[in-house]
Amino acid sequence: MKFDYEVAIVGAGAAGYAAAIYAGRSGASVVVFDKGMGGGLTIEAPKVENYPGFKSISGMELMEKMKEHAKDYAELKFGEEVKKLSVSNEGVKIETTRSKYFVGAVILCTGSQHRKLGVKGEDEFAGRGVSYCATCDGFFFKGKKVVVVGGGNSAVIEAIYLKQIGCDVSVIHRRDKLRAEKALEEEAKEKGINFIWNSIVEEIIGDDFVKAVKIKNVKTGEEKVIATDGVFISIGEEPQNELAKQVGIKLDENGYIITDEMGRTNVKRVFAAGDVTGGVRQIITACAEGAKAALAVMEAIGKTSPF
Repeated sequence: MKFDYEVAIVGAGAAGYAAAIYAGRSGASVVVFDKGMGGGLTIEAPKVENYPGFKSISGMELMEKMKEHAKDYAELKFGEEVKKLSVSNEGVKIETTRSKYFVGAVILCTGSQHRKLGVKGEDEFAGRGVSYCATCDGFFFKGKKVVVVGGGNSAVIEAIYLKQIGCDVSVIHRRDKLRAEKALEEEAKEKGINFIWNSIVEEIIGDDFVKAVKIKNVKTGEEKVIATDGVFISIGEEPQNELAKQVGIKLDENGYIITDEMGRTNVKRVFAAGDVTGGVRQIITACAEGAKAALAVMEAIGKTSPF
């Protein structure tokens, strides 16, 4: 049976672009599907300073460079979401929001999505003061009071960015110290960012837009309401594993896809790479995993890897 493409990659983030480059350079016909415009969560990073070759670059610009590179080796289909996979010994049937395809193998690079707080008002005020992306929405809060919820690198980076563009920023963290890198913590403190320790958000309050958050001190039980114009939630991500579940791929206890060192899953012809597989979830490791999965996939489609 003839394939429409030998390799299909689902997700156009760092892992997906790297996989496309390596699979295409290995001689396979490659298509990349992305339900959006590509880049994954990386496009939200105001600064990336740990990717070799770039002392400082925005996530958006880095992903644009990867996209332009991948275009030389794969067909990129943006705005086309993969809705269903069906795996057989002969190949993989793919149904998208636009068409149907038959391919030799699939690499899932579906990444992760923002984890929600799950509190009253969060969904109600999404886009009306509640945001998960400072780079995307920070401009609208210039000169206003905002809170960032979280204590990891992403939360502190977002807080620093918001402060730089003219926001009055407080960070709300459930513990008494950050999980972020020390250098980021020191930069945040130098810029005058306020920290509210040992506290959780219990409710987001407003009318047409966010007006305040109700927080609770987890040690004392004290509750209070803090006025704010915006709530930026940065408490981590969760894997986008819906397609993996469809075809019976094994997941770990946190929902991340289990693979071997070359990105093979327990389902023949289906591979995975990047943040959807868990691990340290960095741009550089996503690229490495995408490359390895692309090399391993050549065997699945009856071709020899050049490496």
